[in-house]
Amino acid sequence: MKVNRHAKIIELINKHHIETQEELAAYLNQEGFQVTQATVSRDIRDLKLMKVPSEGGGQCYAVHQGGQSGMNEKYMRVLRDGYVSMDMAQNILVIKTVSGMAMAVCAAVDAMKWNEVVGSIAGDDTIMCAIRSVDDTVRVMDKISKIVL
Repeated sequence: MKVNRHAKIIELINKHHIETQEELAAYLNQEGFQVTQATVSRDIRDLKLMKVPSEGGGQCYAVHQGGQSGMNEKYMRVLRDGYVSMDMAQNILVIKTVSGMAMAVCAAVDAMKWNEVVGSIAGDDTIMCAIRSVDDTVRVMDKISKIVL
């Protein structure tokens, strides 16, 4: 549950300008995660989130860019925990996940910021990734294989 919640937090802070722990808790509760402010505080510390200046003059949460290896390890763990299989159709990569994990795994793939991946979309247990080329699709499959095996 914690891995799913962490993936959802990353997804939420990338999508919304979240300025407070209470605001983040409200978003998480809307998404079906029953959390308290104390849980959110621990998650922020675990994920090493930081506050950055936002357009409105305030500050909002963002993923810390300096400690990439620690964050990449979290993303790799989400990918390993949710991964079932993958297949390609030209430059489209289809990743099958454990039921209910597609969004978390998709957020992890997006957070890896692999240059070959143009974008991705998730359902309940399936992710479709648009990849730049057929050769790049093979490269991404190789990267994923090295992480999950």
